[in-house]
Amino acid sequence: MSYELCQKVRDLEPYEPISGSYAVRLDANESFCSMPEELMEEFRQVLSAAAFNRYPDPCASGLIKAFASFYRLDPDCVTATNGSDEMLYLLASALLPRGSRVAVVDPDFSMYAFYSYLSENEILTFRKGEDQTLSVEALLSFVREQKADMLIFSNPCNPDSTGITAEEARTLVRQADCLVVIDEAYMDFWDQSILSEHRQYDNLILLKTASKAVGAAALRLGFAVASPEITRALRAVKSPYNVNSLSQALGEKLYSRPEWLLSCREAIIRQTRELYGSLQKLIENYQLPWRMEEPKTNFVFVRTEQAEDIYSFLLGESIAVRCFAKAKALRITSGTPQEQQKLMVALEKYVLEKIIKRNR
Repeated sequence: MSYELCQKVRDLEPYEPISGSYAVRLDANESFCSMPEELMEEFRQVLSAAAFNRYPDPCASGLIKAFASFYRLDPDCVTATNGSDEMLYLLASALLPRGSRVAVVDPDFSMYAFYSYLSENEILTFRKGEDQTLSVEALLSFVREQKADMLIFSNPCNPDSTGITAEEARTLVRQADCLVVIDEAYMDFWDQSILSEHRQYDNLILLKTASKAVGAAALRLGFAVASPEITRALRAVKSPYNVNSLSQALGEKLYSRPEWLLSCREAIIRQTRELYGSLQKLIENYQLPWRMEEPKTNFVFVRTEQAEDIYSFLLGESIAVRCFAKAKALRITSGTPQEQQKLMVALEKYVLEKIIKRNR
């Protein structure tokens, strides 16, 4: 008997991030902060003491307690997962019956729609205006008219770095007649979080990650913050031992270092502002028709007709950024001062060689 793949996965292509070795990596929105040596020593001690023959704590109790303490939350309202991706799949497959209507925003993180598609839900796409701002009033009308069962979006937004205010988010949650999932992966770099208000709503789930401001993308740690009722359901449907022992222990160490984490956050915010300012100067000096929004994240989103050409040019200079060919844009993560200097030298070289010289 032969087996044939079902149609929903037959033509899917594996996710393929940029591969290869580049001197400067500004493509994945990772933190550029290195762990201090004293913390690395604690990590080594964790590795030495690990019981590799035993399953991890199924409740991730120590990790959740440290995470909740850092953000001043009730641990009973937090679920830990193997990266935010695990939670996204659970939301689409376990909290919703098959065939539910899931509203997403475009542009936004593509995996929201992907996991909803795999779970055989109907995807409703709300498209932003030309200026990339998200109209809460228009989104509410869309969700109501389409009778959405769940709305999911990132705030601030990946990839365009725009966002809605805390008051706008409250309005959305209060007036949307559905489950609202707000991914605050990048909210550590902005001041409009509603994380502390999760108990006030019975239709709200907020997502957090250790991959951005915390600088622990390698650990694959995601968190969902919601009412106790929703949290109990999420803990019931997740895999029993979903977060491995090392990630739990190392994550607990990280979240127990609030002063260091806050200093990293400030350094990233400072470098993002510096990157935005440097790009502005480049645009003004050479009168380039490139467009940017002031970032609320750890990256800058640059719209330019030359996006694909610039992307290829930068790779040739051993600098990796993210190209969104369809949107004709580049997403550039903030880096160390040295990395950003190399980037700006390369971008000016591109402008002089490819644009100024061509127009003469």
